[in-house]
Amino acid sequence: MIGTILSIPSPEVAEVLALAGFDWLFIDAEHGTIDFTDVQRILQIADDKCPCIVRTPSDDKIWIKKLLDAGSRGIIFPLVNSRKEAQRIVNLCKYPPEGTRSIGIGRAHEYGFKFMEYVSTANQNITIILQIEHTQAVRNIKSIVTVQGIDAIFIGPYDLSGSLGKIGQVNDPEVKKEINIVKKACKEAGLPIGIFGVDAEAVKPFISQGYSLITVGMDTLFLGKSVRETLGLLKT
Repeated sequence: MIGTILSIPSPEVAEVLALAGFDWLFIDAEHGTIDFTDVQRILQIADDKCPCIVRTPSDDKIWIKKLLDAGSRGIIFPLVNSRKEAQRIVNLCKYPPEGTRSIGIGRAHEYGFKFMEYVSTANQNITIILQIEHTQAVRNIKSIVTVQGIDAIFIGPYDLSGSLGKIGQVNDPEVKKEINIVKKACKEAGLPIGIFGVDAEAVKPFISQGYSLITVGMDTLFLGKSVRETLGLLKT
């Protein structure tokens, strides 16, 4: 499953990426300027063309229920560092009796037209992805992956490198060692694992290692690279 990060709050940019052939889109509401209204507009234009998962800015229960009611296929949770945090997240994403998700009516329920159909299947269909991006999370990874209801683990190599005092050095041996610890724990637990890389060369090694949830590049990186390459050809 190869996706990319959408950070520009534009339905048109989302639509271009959705039509480009990616398997999924990673909508980033943690960094940048995408707010809740932007998320819903993006889902309305892109999700039927390419499944969209939203990274929430926090594990705040208001954000979680709003994103799910808006129709997100699932949520990516940043900086999950303990089993307790992971369990709380699962509880907030699941309707009773499996969890404590509040019951409202929104786009996900087709504004009430398919309310019962949605609420009866949401607990099984919503994807919950936890980001491991701090050395503390690596230390707790064996207990984190035992939480029932998690669908995948996603490594954030840049924040992980920062937590080790090696910001941006994602190929440093110590950073790689931490990443491999997470990979081993996920394999033992039978959980899919994903990771981010800035370009194809960065993620190819992880694909060959069995990572199945790949995020390559982002809208601004693709735009900047294309512009530089075009100007380079014209100004030489």
